[in-house]
Amino acid sequence: MDNNLTQGPVIKTMVRFAIPMILGDLLQQCYNIADTLIVGKFLGADALAAVGSAFSLMTFLTSILLGLAMGSGTVFSIRFGQKDQQGLKEGILASFALLGIVTILLNVVIFAGIDWIIWALRTPESLKAMMRDYLMVIFAGMVGIFLYNFFASLLRSLGNSLVPLVFLAISAGLNIVLDLWFVAGLGRGVAGAAEATVISQYVSGIGIWIYTRIKFPHLLKREKDVRLRLRCVREIGSFSALTCLQQSIMNLGILAVQGLVNSFGTTVMAAFAAAVKIDAFAYLPVQDFGNAFSIFVAQNYGAKDKDRIKKGIRAATGLSLSFGLLISICVFVFARPLMTLFIDAGEAAVIREGVNYLHIEGAFYALIGGLFLLYGLYRALGKPGMSVVLTIVSLGTRVALAYILAAIPGIGVIGIWWSVPIGWFLADALGVGYYWIKHKKLFSEM
Repeated sequence: MDNNLTQGPVIKTMVRFAIPMILGDLLQQCYNIADTLIVGKFLGADALAAVGSAFSLMTFLTSILLGLAMGSGTVFSIRFGQKDQQGLKEGILASFALLGIVTILLNVVIFAGIDWIIWALRTPESLKAMMRDYLMVIFAGMVGIFLYNFFASLLRSLGNSLVPLVFLAISAGLNIVLDLWFVAGLGRGVAGAAEATVISQYVSGIGIWIYTRIKFPHLLKREKDVRLRLRCVREIGSFSALTCLQQSIMNLGILAVQGLVNSFGTTVMAAFAAAVKIDAFAYLPVQDFGNAFSIFVAQNYGAKDKDRIKKGIRAATGLSLSFGLLISICVFVFARPLMTLFIDAGEAAVIREGVNYLHIEGAFYALIGGLFLLYGLYRALGKPGMSVVLTIVSLGTRVALAYILAAIPGIGVIGIWWSVPIGWFLADALGVGYYWIKHKKLFSEM
């Protein structure tokens, strides 16, 4: 179903478009959730710690592709709102070439420097072999990740958020089945969990590529007047590079915190590995709502409908904050049962540390919901640099405070957990303040 987001009731249109995106990313989380559950239950806390640490690295590197795809999607949405078919086709060509080149370069860098990467993460000696086994397999799936994110971004920019959900549902189910077979059945260890994920990623990537070629042949067909133009590459590059930088900074900060967490030993590593999955799963809906909101704003920005954008801002703010508060209550109340989904109930120390994390960070999901809306708003209004600034404030605060507080006797690892909501709050305050000061200028540039 393709939706023109420049028409229809604002709240209904936004929510209807956002729901498949939210469900889709919840399913995408199932890739690593399945690894974590099965590895934790069948292979133990050491294997869970290794996979959890590898997940932070994987998230950072794939965020580069995700950022490029999101930036490209913003340009696609604006062209769609402008009804500029020629510009849309040339944007698709330029974006595909850019993401393809970056994917190849990432693979080369990763496989050439994998031992150094493991060392830089301060991985305990006992976990290095398992982490290397997992990473060598999981990064073979980068092409699948590239294909899925590119074509999912293209379809969403056209108002079609349902098809990406369908392909993720298929691949997520496949991932769980293969995880159980490779790890529990064949005994292939952490490498088996990675193999299951990679196969599933290629199913979703190749599947959505084929669908798009069949459904929208006019957008992907090579035509004489559609060329790889330098102007178009620069436009895609400017949006994509800043969005990519934002995503990379976000996950680089998380990766830096992962290194600090690793220094506290296997118990804290395992607790963090499990809790961060719960954390990401909990606030993922507001993250995806922010991305859907960004596409809504971008299409209306292309159509030059200021009033509809302002209505969308008011509606999105109320919905996101309400949902964030509801999820915070649920996570705070059910923190311990949620931890036991990933960790055996006998691992009391690991569960206790994970509950501490969730009770602190999980109380402030409304703040991260507001921040994702601000990211999406500034990206859609042609100010992706402001999204980068907000990310630097949020993550810079988190990393600096984490290292400072963790070194203070009597605070330790709790300081790492408190650094997160503090960073969210400061970035929110800056983003809202900038909007109130500059909103007239932002809309006058349409």
